[in-house]
Amino acid sequence: MTMDKNIGAEKAKLSELGRISDRITFLYIEHAKINRQDSAILVIDSQGTVAVPAAILSVLLLGPGVDVTHRAMELIGNSGLAVVWVGEHGVRHYAHGRALNHSSLLLEKQAKLVSNVRSRLAVARRMYQYRFPHEDVSRLTMQELRGKEGARVRKIYREQSRKNKVPWSRREYDPNDFEVGTPINKALTSAHQALYGLSYSVIVALGVSPGLGFIHTGHDLSFVYDFADLYKAEYSIPIAFEVTAQCTDEATISRQTRLAMRDAFRDGKLLKRMVHDLKDLLGVTLEAEEVDAETLSLWDDKLGMQKMGVQYHESTEKT
Repeated sequence: MTMDKNIGAEKAKLSELGRISDRITFLYIEHAKINRQDSAILVIDSQGTVAVPAAILSVLLLGPGVDVTHRAMELIGNSGLAVVWVGEHGVRHYAHGRALNHSSLLLEKQAKLVSNVRSRLAVARRMYQYRFPHEDVSRLTMQELRGKEGARVRKIYREQSRKNKVPWSRREYDPNDFEVGTPINKALTSAHQALYGLSYSVIVALGVSPGLGFIHTGHDLSFVYDFADLYKAEYSIPIAFEVTAQCTDEATISRQTRLAMRDAFRDGKLLKRMVHDLKDLLGVTLEAEEVDAETLSLWDDKLGMQKMGVQYHESTEKT
């Protein structure tokens, strides 16, 4: 059997793909079929068909009842579109796809920082400094920082409860049973999951490891939780309370929350801010576009980076 080489659009070059900071945040799909038409993914469900250019999306959240064709996944992979397979309401994370950035620059920087106690503590303090911009937290211990952050979050919950007239006692949810939660806890779970999805898309698009956290540890999404926590007070927490206050049908609170989060992300300012913040946290100022992602080098403990694809001869140098 022969294959027609002219089927579909030609694979885009990395330089032609949209920057992660310029893309739309996320698209959640459930109970639909995903196919491909040229450079767009086709979302087909009972209401009709919608074509979405793959290169303008950051992450696809695929919920229950989604069938994806091989041709659609080919386009998604070539476009650097992150794919996350999630459970109902986006509560569980099952798998994910390939990153946009093929350079290991940021990943190597992250691994170096997290592997040293002093540099890891410095990055963790910087993360807390983002949350306390008017205070100096550079000398606080991790225990002191956790206590300070806990007090800050509890205060935010109380303020949002009073502002939106939504009863609040504490944050509680069952990851195995979304429906047993109170309306506000359901909304918070959905809002946080949308924020995690966006955080994840930025992290992997820039070639950073989701699992190498500086504050959280021991989970394959530790850094996602680190990173998303920087923005909860500004996005997911207030939006969850606002949606709960306005919601008249608890059965739709998850969907309404996701839509509200999407609207908050729509202008793209958070995406650009996340890209900047992530590079700042890792101490990298080089633009990802300046890195030749197709360059593969050889490591040498004395000579530094060496060219790949060169026929090296045995050295006579005595060691």
